Amino acid sequence: MSTLDIRVVDEPSVSSARWLAHRLRDAVRRRGSATLAVSGGSTAPPMFEALRSCDVPWHRTTIWQVDERVAPNGDPDRNAEQLGGLLARIRLMPVTSKDLRTAARRYAAGLPERFDVVHLGMGGDGHTASWPPGDRVVESSRAVEVIGEFNGRRRMTLTPMVVNAARSRLVLTVGASKAAMVERWFHSDTKIPIDRVRRDGTVVFLDQEAASRLPV
Repeated sequence: MSTLDIRVVDEPSVSSARWLAHRLRDAVRRRGSATLAVSGGSTAPPMFEALRSCDVPWHRTTIWQVDERVAPNGDPDRNAEQLGGLLARIRLMPVTSKDLRTAARRYAAGLPERFDVVHLGMGGDGHTASWPPGDRVVESSRAVEVIGEFNGRRRMTLTPMVVNAARSRLVLTVGASKAAMVERWFHSDTKIPIDRVRRDGTVVFLDQEAASRLPV
C-alpha cells in the first residue's frame, strides 16, 4: 500500500510555500507554464503570505480554486478573498451565477488537462475540498460539482477525479484539533473524505501538534 509523504516541521506554512514554489518553477522549466488549484480555510493565508516571498514564476502561473462557498463577491466567507496579492492569473469559481450547475460545467471545461499541484487543507471532521463526510460528491464522475449546504453555505468543488489526476498534491494542516483525523487518515480510515485523496504524489505538511498521534 502506498504511504503518505508526511513532513513534520516547525513552520508548516513556510515549508509548504517553499515546496510549492519549487514545484511551480519545475513545471515552468519542464512545460513552459504552471497550473495550481488552491483551497481556502485557516491554514491557507499564512502559506500564501509565505509564498509571496518565494521565487515563483507568477507570469507563467495560473491559479484555479479547489472549492468555493456560494456567496456574493466580497463576502468574507469567500475563499477568493484570500487570494489578493498572488500575482498569477486567477480563475475564480463562478459561484454568483444564477445557474450554478451550468456554471460548474463551464468551469470544468476550462480546467487544465492535469494540474501541476493541487493544494488542500483538512477540517476537524476529516473533510477536504468541499467533500463533506457521507456526501456522494466523492463518487462523482464530473470534474466540478455543486453540493448542498455544508457548514452554512452551498459549495462548488473540484472532485476526487481532478484532485487525484494532478501531478502533485500538497496538504497543509496544523493544530491539536486535527490530530485525531490525521491519525485516522494515516491508518487509511475510509470513512473520512480525505482518505479519497491519492497517496502517491501527496506531500503532507504538519506541525508537532497535528502529528502528535502518529507513530514515532
